[in-house]
Amino acid sequence: MLLGIDVGGTHTDAVALDTSGLGVKITASCKVSTNHDDLLSSITEALGIILKDIDQALIKQLNLSTTLSTNAIVQGKTEDVGLLVSAGPGIDPYSYQPCRDYHILEGSIDHRGNEIKALPMANVDQAIASCRENGVRVFAAVGKFSTRNPRHETQIRRAALQCKDENGRDAVDFVSMGHEQGGALNFPRRVGTAYFNCAVWRLYNGFASAVRRSLDDMGMSHVAVNMLKADGGTMPLEASRKIPVQSIFSGPAASVMGIIALCDVVHDSVILDIGGTTTDIAVFADGAPLVEREGITIGSHPTLVQALKVKSIGIGGDSAISVIGEEVRVGPNRLGPSVCLGGERLTLTDALNYTGACKLGDVEASRQSLIEFAEAHSMTPDKLAQTAVDYAATAIHRATYELVDAINSKPVYTIHELLENKRIVPRKVYIMGGPAEAMRQNLFDQFRLSTDVPPNYAVANAIGAALTRTTWELELFADTERHVMFIPSLSHRENIPTSYTEKDGEEDAINNLAAHLDQLGVFLRPEDAQITSSSSFNMIKGYNMVGRNIRVKCQVRPGVVRTMNS
Repeated sequence: MLLGIDVGGTHTDAVALDTSGLGVKITASCKVSTNHDDLLSSITEALGIILKDIDQALIKQLNLSTTLSTNAIVQGKTEDVGLLVSAGPGIDPYSYQPCRDYHILEGSIDHRGNEIKALPMANVDQAIASCRENGVRVFAAVGKFSTRNPRHETQIRRAALQCKDENGRDAVDFVSMGHEQGGALNFPRRVGTAYFNCAVWRLYNGFASAVRRSLDDMGMSHVAVNMLKADGGTMPLEASRKIPVQSIFSGPAASVMGIIALCDVVHDSVILDIGGTTTDIAVFADGAPLVEREGITIGSHPTLVQALKVKSIGIGGDSAISVIGEEVRVGPNRLGPSVCLGGERLTLTDALNYTGACKLGDVEASRQSLIEFAEAHSMTPDKLAQTAVDYAATAIHRATYELVDAINSKPVYTIHELLENKRIVPRKVYIMGGPAEAMRQNLFDQFRLSTDVPPNYAVANAIGAALTRTTWELELFADTERHVMFIPSLSHRENIPTSYTEKDGEEDAINNLAAHLDQLGVFLRPEDAQITSSSSFNMIKGYNMVGRNIRVKCQVRPGVVRTMNS
């Protein structure tokens, strides 16, 4: 039995899935309010409801999607970070400064991994001391070409972890190294990724420990816990402690995986997840979700965090209705629950209750509140309700085609491959989330496309979370002239012969990926691993070839372990 929990902006959804038979069956599900001041309490409440209906001894795994890291960044509740950078010539590292305690060191390593200038350790110690004076306890170390040679980053890490306070206790709790964030050669993105990884590290680890303790207290120590990542995969809880930045924007990924689990998507399609606070919009090309090829941008800082391509707008069931002049608007703010659920502000859900599209909570409270609001603005209640619903549907339609136009202006990358010269023309719309059925007709009127609301649409996110497979990726670099093979994200380095080939690199990449996942307790089926890029360049000196520069990138493909129909 698999559990899936998705902590959303308004509600926390949970499901228990029985995978013992030919198909996948929902044995229990629930939806509770999300307590943003204590996300763990929402998870515990949802688990308590689910466990009333199932034998917890049968539970094998819990996959969890959480807004914790995202909320911390959006609300400015992150921790101060000491960021030490070894950049070298050719780029101004101050252009990418994400925080106050940012120090540029004079060492440099070239693109082949050769140390051009040694790291001045006296300056490293001074930079760390300066950060410590400001109370910093978490550090990030980033070198421009650390994916070729992480020497400077490891020296910074070692120096930081040797720091003691006045009582002789460790003064530094965590150091994130840039080369462990991914193998791509993109210094600005590496800086941003390492910074955010540190900024949410303590908060995330406290949450992870609390989740584990809660399961232990419930008698579920045997349950494996995975956290959702933004790329549409999961990572084991213990592995996620070192790379919490990967949990950012995992909610939209649960939406996409939910549709994959519930529906057989084969065409260019639009996926709409209408929640309480936002609507998440995703686009599929030829049945496959699209990805942010280089990584997401957080605020103004680009990162290496791989993510499914999703756009969010402030339209949801709890979005407040307002009248400005003669214009009726919905959102972008959520000012509490709907009137029908005990709130004080009229919302989109209240308007849908009035029109008869749904019957949620106290429908009469929705009607009375809407009538009073309409009278206060010299409108008929019928017009107010219908105009509000039309406004929401129009806003979602407009935002969808803005996303489609933006996608069509660039190369299209799916979770599987690059689609050459592909132009997306949506042929179908899939809707999920609490208000999905109530909004179906209005959205059909806007899109004029086949519109599908799958079964169990209200908890589709949790279903997607429960069925998502563990994903991982790595990049391998080999330099046969220097006789070195290096996998940055695993900090794995070994000697290779001059005869080492691109095929050897591909085999080593897959083998190291499988071995790493095995250490994490994840079995990798050969068909789930793929080489996403592979290249070999001859290196010439004078008129002679002196070696090969080999680069291989491989991954476990994002997807679900089962579908609801399998």
